[in-house]
Amino acid sequence: MVSRTGSRSELADLLRSRRHRLTPADVGLPPGTRRRTAGLRREEVAQLAGVSATYYTFLEQGTVAADDQAQAETVAPALSAMVGRLDPFPAYLKGRRWDVLAANRAARALFTDWSARPPGDRNQVWWMFTDPEARKVYVHWEKEASEMLGRFRAAAARRPDDPDFTGLIERLHQASPEVRSWWPRHDVAPVGGGTKHLHHPALGDVAFQHTVLQVADHPEQMLVYFSTDEVPAAKLAALADGIG
Repeated sequence: MVSRTGSRSELADLLRSRRHRLTPADVGLPPGTRRRTAGLRREEVAQLAGVSATYYTFLEQGTVAADDQAQAETVAPALSAMVGRLDPFPAYLKGRRWDVLAANRAARALFTDWSARPPGDRNQVWWMFTDPEARKVYVHWEKEASEMLGRFRAAAARRPDDPDFTGLIERLHQASPEVRSWWPRHDVAPVGGGTKHLHHPALGDVAFQHTVLQVADHPEQMLVYFSTDEVPAAKLAALADGIG
């Protein structure tokens, strides 16, 4: 298990690395007066993040204590039912650690049957980097996996002392050479929609538009929905029917 001190130190390293690599122009700020060092100033990052400069400085120094108690995630029944009703278009709900909390039949047919996996493996990042089938589903696996790890890293940075995160990160390092290679880059990526090129034996290669929606009552939960004009809804429904 990654230690509390180690996880805070890693967060501090991540923040410093990203701050030094950004310029005011990158984030829409004026260049300002002459700078003694490259990158943004701490107070500029704090302003962008909506926190005090003092609090941000504590984060960069790795001296902020955090609640390290794991909290079980719950899914509102109405939200779970809505995910199901989005069939035949794939949809799933992911939690704060990117565990798949609910998935409709189409999503289980296209990606993996999350409900059939061991409880500890019902995680999108774990599946992406450890299941060979993921490399078949994502047409551009390396690009998608790298970006997913960047988005997951941004989520992990918000919970440096969460044992659920530190445990998963440790498992990923042990299991995946790509994670071991890419994690030290300190790359992060924002969560957002876009186009995903996915493959299924019954569909071939399909471009899906995916939309990510934040759950108001649980802001760390995200509803991810996929749609496409390349495959008739009836064909997607037949795929979903195969899951039962």
